[in-house]
Amino acid sequence: MTARHVIDGAEAIRVRTADGNVVDATLVGSDTLTDIAVLEIETALPAMVMGEDAILGSPVCAIGNAFGLGLTVACGVVSGVHKAGIGFNPIEDFVQTDAAINPGVSGGALIDGEGRMVGLVSAIFTKTSDGNIGVNFAVAAPLATRVADEILGSRGFHPPRTGVRLGPWPPRGETGRMAARVLAVEAGSPADGAGLEDGDRIVRAGGRRIRGPADYVSAVARLEAPAAIEIEAERDGLTLNVTLRLWGAAETGQDENGQ
Repeated sequence: MTARHVIDGAEAIRVRTADGNVVDATLVGSDTLTDIAVLEIETALPAMVMGEDAILGSPVCAIGNAFGLGLTVACGVVSGVHKAGIGFNPIEDFVQTDAAINPGVSGGALIDGEGRMVGLVSAIFTKTSDGNIGVNFAVAAPLATRVADEILGSRGFHPPRTGVRLGPWPPRGETGRMAARVLAVEAGSPADGAGLEDGDRIVRAGGRRIRGPADYVSAVARLEAPAAIEIEAERDGLTLNVTLRLWGAAETGQDENGQ
């Protein structure tokens, strides 16, 4: 597994293993929504244990090939979890870390103190140069695993649809509890069946705090339909708790953010 932008447009793909062997790789498939690609090689490599969600403040290390200098390991802490709406990918569920990440580390593993993979390195946040300033992002392992599994299953990744169009809350320049505001509900959709209405403000999805449309999109994207997710919303000053029963995968990708 690697970042899609690493191999995008490549005429040939080769993998250099830790012991210095260079082998040909075949692209199994890739996903543009999450910037993930899956490669296949004939050489057997040790399996990496996939972890769950990273813990805020816990130690992590990023493994990669910084500036093409060969195998590198840089360590730091988890600076943030469930980061979405950063602007790199249409669907984002990032682990943020201050572990040094530079060009060449994209697609590498972010591992925790037990050696488990908790993220797939995806992006460097910088405004002046393409180098580490301590604000770096990796796709959270649960989402990365889900996308890779669907690519391996030859289906490609299609996040479930819930049938809502969302906008931010509160409006720009105003105060209030941040949420994803329901702008429209598709008739007969899971959201309609759950009783969501225009104007509802979604504050939690599956126990995850929702501060805007991007949070909701990433929470739903982790699920493989058919599935159910508990939604907490606010309506006219009251708390509403409903269960969203998700349809099968959508062929059209993300349409939940209203952008």
